[in-house]
Amino acid sequence: MATRTVADVMTAPVISVAPQTSYREIIDLLAEHGISAMPVVDADGTVLGVVSEADLLHKLALTGEEPQRRLFERRRRAVVRAKAAGDTAADLMTTPAVVVRPGATVVEAARIMENEQVKRMPVVAGGRLVGVVSRRDLLRTYRRTDEAIRHDVVHDVIEGMLFVRPPQVDAQVADGIVTLTGSTGRRSTAQIAEHLVRTVPGVVDVVNELTSERDDTGRERRHDFDAEVDGPERPRDGTLDIV
Repeated sequence: MATRTVADVMTAPVISVAPQTSYREIIDLLAEHGISAMPVVDADGTVLGVVSEADLLHKLALTGEEPQRRLFERRRRAVVRAKAAGDTAADLMTTPAVVVRPGATVVEAARIMENEQVKRMPVVAGGRLVGVVSRRDLLRTYRRTDEAIRHDVVHDVIEGMLFVRPPQVDAQVADGIVTLTGSTGRRSTAQIAEHLVRTVPGVVDVVNELTSERDDTGRERRHDFDAEVDGPERPRDGTLDIV
C-alpha cells in the first residue's frame, strides 16, 4: 500500500519571486497565476520567506489614515507598519517560511498546516525550493473513487496484511466511508484492521463492524497476565527459587 506523500500532490515548478521584486510585480503575478501566495527565494533557490495577499493588504489598510492616528495607534504591531511601508518582497514577506519535505506524508503536511495556520507551504529538498503544496492539493487525496479505495483496502490490508479473504473480512465503500464486516479471532486484530484502513488514501472514515471471538484488549487480557503472575509462589525474602 503506497502512502501518498507531498511529492505526489505538490505543484512544480513553482511561481516564486526574488527579494527585490516590487510590490506591483507581486500583485500582477498573483493575479496572473490565480494564487494567493508565493515563496521568496534567493539566487541559489533557498527559501527566504513567503509573500501573500495578506502581507500586501497591510499597505491598503493603512492608506488614508490620519498621521496622528497612525502615530498613536498602539494596537498595530511594528511588523504590520513595516510591511505597510514596504515596496519589495524582502520588505513584505513573512519569515521564516513554514516549509515541508517532499517525502513527508500528506497527513504530516496537513498537521503542519493546521498547527501553523497556513494555507500553502514551500516544499524544500536539500535546502532548495522544489515545489509548493496547498490545502487544495492535500484534499485531492479524497477524490479517489470508491472502487479504487475498496481495491486497496481488500488487496493491501485485508489480504496483504491480515492474510484473510472476503467474506471472512470484507469492506464496502460509500462516499469514501469504509464499512468493515466479518469476524477476526482477536479484538486487537479488528482494531489494527481499522487503523490500517484509515491510512489508505481517500478514506474519509471507517465504520468498524468486525466481530471477534476473543477480547484480548481489556479485562480478559489482564486476567491472563494475573494467572501467570499468580503461578509459582515466590519466597518472601525476595529471592527466586530456581528449579
